[in-house]
Order: sequence, then structure tokens, then C-alpha cells
Amino acid sequence: MIKKILATAILLCLGSSAVPVSAEEDIFTITQEAGYTEALEINKPKSSIIIDGTNGQILWGDQPDMLREPASISKMMTVFLVFDAIQSGKLNLDTKITATETDQAISQLYAISNSKIVAGVDYPVRELLTMVTVPSSNVATVMLANAVSDNDAGAFIQRMNEKAQKLGMKQTTFYNCSGASATSFEGMYTPAGFDPNGSNRSTARDLATMVFHLVKEHPEVLGFTNQPKVTTMAGTPYEESFETYNYSLPGTKYGIEGVDGLKTGSGPTAAFNYIATAKRGDTRLIEVVLGVGDWSDQDGEYYRHTFGNAILEKAFNEYEYQRILPKGRHSINGKEIQLSADFNGVVKKDQKKEFVLQDDQLVLKSSLEQVEQTLPKVAISYQDVKKQSGTKESQKNLPITGKKAGSIIQSPLFLIISLAAGVLFLLVSFIIPTKKKAARSRRHRATLNRIFRSIGLLCLLSAAVQFLMTIWNR
Repeated sequence: MIKKILATAILLCLGSSAVPVSAEEDIFTITQEAGYTEALEINKPKSSIIIDGTNGQILWGDQPDMLREPASISKMMTVFLVFDAIQSGKLNLDTKITATETDQAISQLYAISNSKIVAGVDYPVRELLTMVTVPSSNVATVMLANAVSDNDAGAFIQRMNEKAQKLGMKQTTFYNCSGASATSFEGMYTPAGFDPNGSNRSTARDLATMVFHLVKEHPEVLGFTNQPKVTTMAGTPYEESFETYNYSLPGTKYGIEGVDGLKTGSGPTAAFNYIATAKRGDTRLIEVVLGVGDWSDQDGEYYRHTFGNAILEKAFNEYEYQRILPKGRHSINGKEIQLSADFNGVVKKDQKKEFVLQDDQLVLKSSLEQVEQTLPKVAISYQDVKKQSGTKESQKNLPITGKKAGSIIQSPLFLIISLAAGVLFLLVSFIIPTKKKAARSRRHRATLNRIFRSIGLLCLLSAAVQFLMTIWNR
């Protein structure tokens, strides 16, 4: 037990001592100036981050690498793996999962958030996903995890950790699929190989990275998180209605424009946490707010949205997705380049745009850090005008007669004529008889045969060369 306590303490110290992305302004001041006077400094988040949903640039950061308990936000990794299973064909939204006696017993644990589950009833995956994302049902989370892993709880947690590493979530560790420790399930959920008392650990940076990939790879997830009120198992004896805990959704207590997800989470040691996704026009932002308030004051579930809304509005006011450069020809750093498409990205509204040419890409020169190093930079491929026009330039330097000749040689008509002439001359060469009585006549016809055959082969060779040059130039 002492070793476990020491290990946890070391992890917490490492998380809090990681090199931070420091916010230029205090989040409490920003929230007060935004008009949320009910927000108190004592309740301000321990950690927060906002990234753009296109390239993952960090637009706001305040201690984003501090190690925290994500609580029920953990459920979104389970949701991620469910959508992966749907994509691979293992499941679909209409796949029915039959509830077991254990599932029903878990649903009756009132110490953790839940929805009603009845043994023997078939629950479609889409209904269970709604139960997970809105009322944060622990039993629905376990049922989905079991469906993905063929009832191997330990294997599913292993998969969660492997997925986290693959996504670049370097400081994240999962011990359970829902954010509630395995011991909370009173022996009815026991992932083999994992400490039943273990609490999931992550950072705002890692969670933003997870959501970035989730929304990119499975945008349909937003259809489960964008409603202030949902009904599950509608039209059946098991129908239930739930109101969202995401009070930043339009139509709720702190609703603001563009919010369409994603998940909240809270607990005695986690305090109140919140992930938001929001889109205005073409600008998509992802926000993570961790450690708001104190568990003793349950109004923390509201406070988190005041802080979150304030910095989200700040980010939307300062940044936007825009056309950085139109397609076409440009002179960049003394070099002529051609863009085949518009160059778009999220940039600061008043930012002076500077560029770097690197590995055949036009890269926006920016001081913004990306939430994860492997994400694509704000860049676009380009063509070097000088290289592209090399053949044209060589033709341009030819005399007028040379230009005309080059144009004729590269025309489709020349190719057709060459092919036809080649075939014709070869046919004639085979028709000319060479076996005659007179030796002189025989030699004369043999010579003609060779001449026609040579001309035919040269025509076919010319056609082949012209065809290959045409493909090369394209």
C-alpha cells in the first residue's frame, strides 16, 4: 500500500511539474470580465486548454500538463473504441446487446451515475451510446465495453491504454472503462490485471488530443452529444428521458452559440471537469477544463461552464478558420510557386502571415504549439513554377520554326499519323514479293522490302516515344 501511495504521489508531482503552456491572462479575470460574476476565484480550474479542430494548435493553455482525474470524461475513450468497432464491422448502431443479471444489478448501484437496465432486454448500441454520453451511465459503459471485448474487461482496459499511446496521450493511464474505480461496482466489474482501486489519470492536453482524433475520425459522435434533452428506448416499457449535464449547449442554463458536445465528469477527488466542442462557421474549437471548484459544493457543475464559456468566447474572438492564400500562383520568399487549391487554416485574426517553404510544402510560420507533435502543421503542398514550366521554357527558347515543330510533334494527330504510317509500311513490306527468277529483280524487291519495313518500324518507334513524352509531361 505504501508503494502505491508513493507511486501516485510521484505521478502527481510529475504531472504538475511538466513544462506548462502558460496563459497570458488569468482565467478568473477573463471570466469576470465576460460577465460571469457568480464565478469565484476559489473555484477556478486547475488546468485548461483550447485547441483548434483542424490542426490541433493550442489557442489557450493554463497548466495543460497537470495530471488530473478525468472522472466520467474517461467514458469518451470507451465511446471511441465502440466507434472503432463499428467502423471495423464488429458492431453497428443497431446491434442489440442483451442485458444480463449482472448488468441489471450494476444499474441499481446509486452511488455511481446510471440508467435503468433490465435483464433479458435487448438494448441497441445507439441507445447505450446515448445513455453513456448524456446521463453518463456506468452500466451502459460496461455493457458496451463488454460487447467490444467479448466480455474481457481486462483486455478492454489494455486496449484503452494502447489507443491512448497510439494517439499520443503520453501521460494517460486507464484502470477502468468509465471513470469510476472498479471497487465502486461492488465486485460486479473486475478488469483482470488492473488495480481495482486505481483511478484513471490524464491531462487537459491528452484529453484534447483524444477528442481531436475522435471528432476527426468519428464525427457522428456529435449526434449523441448535441441535444439538451434525450429519450432512450422510446416507445418501449423501458423508455427514459435525460437532461444533459453540458450546460453550455444552446438551450441550457449557460448555453452559447456553436457548442455541440461533448462530456462532463466529476468526483470527490477530481472536482468538476468538462470537455466542450464548438463550431462557428468553419471554425471548430475543442476545450478541456479540469478541476473546477470542490466536491463539497455541487454547484461546481455550473461553475465549470462559466470559466469554459469565457475562454471559449475569447478564442472565437481572436481566432478563425480562413483562407490564408487563394489557389494560383504566388511569390513566396523569392520563389514562384503554384497552389492547386486554396490554403486554409485557423489563424489569429490580426496575424501577419509569414511562410516557410519546406519539403515541397508551404508552411505557415507560427509561434503556436500543437497539442501533439505528430499532428499536421498548417501547411499545403505546392508546385515549383520553375520546375513545372521547364519543358515550356525550353520550347520558348527555340526559334519560331522549332516551336512549331515541337507543337506538331506533341499533337495527338501526329501520334495517330505515326501509328497509321508505321502499320501501313509494315504491311507493304510483307506484301512485296521477293522470290523472283531474275536475281537482279529479286535483289531490288528485297531492298524495297527492307526500306519499307525500316520506315514502318521507325514510325512506330516515333509514336511510342511521343506517347511516353506525353504521359511524362502530364
